[in-house]
Amino acid sequence: MTNTLHRYGKAESFVDDYIVFSLPAKSKAAGQSGDALAAQKRFMQIAAEYRPCSLGDALHGGSLRPTKSKSIFGHWGKRNKPNFKKVLEGMSKAGTMAAVFDNRANAEAFVKRITEEDLGLSVNISSSIENAKNACKNAGIARHSVAYSLGFEEVGDNTPGKQAIMLSTMCGHGMLSINLAQKMMSFVKENRRSPDKCVAALARFCSCGIFNTARARRILEDARTKSF
Repeated sequence: MTNTLHRYGKAESFVDDYIVFSLPAKSKAAGQSGDALAAQKRFMQIAAEYRPCSLGDALHGGSLRPTKSKSIFGHWGKRNKPNFKKVLEGMSKAGTMAAVFDNRANAEAFVKRITEEDLGLSVNISSSIENAKNACKNAGIARHSVAYSLGFEEVGDNTPGKQAIMLSTMCGHGMLSINLAQKMMSFVKENRRSPDKCVAALARFCSCGIFNTARARRILEDARTKSF
């Protein structure tokens, strides 16, 4: 089970959402050989070549990080371009490392490359079942196993404000408040902030870096023009 499965939305809402992450074995007795950190650094370096929208180190954060400023305005002035170099240079211990893609071709090409590299890591794909199946097929491998999220009780397709649920659940550790997501939706609807600025502000609260800025931008644009 992975926290990435808590993402809310229909299968088609994950058309631009692929999370590929690696985990090392807990010990050499469990089958890990060689340097797990070196293997994971290689994993992330390769991921950066395939134009991800985010890279994340669960121990140190993602490619968009919080500001130390205590002012509410600190989030708006901070550079909004993901800093992959900071993630790569900050990796100090083997753990959960993730690459988030908003493009099917790039995600599938990366999975195929990682399969060929054979780094000795456990690699998971978190997306719709169809997306994950296609990525495995493209890489010429059989799916090892599958895990499902049972969803949210009493949250139906016609639930008001479900876009906020879609935004907040992109941080599976619960670090992204649904109230903050609703506030960002209001900012966009009222033309007080651009979707790009709101997306960057939201992404900084996801401590492991799995927040998909492209999917979030699309959700905010839908919230501006549609009523669910």
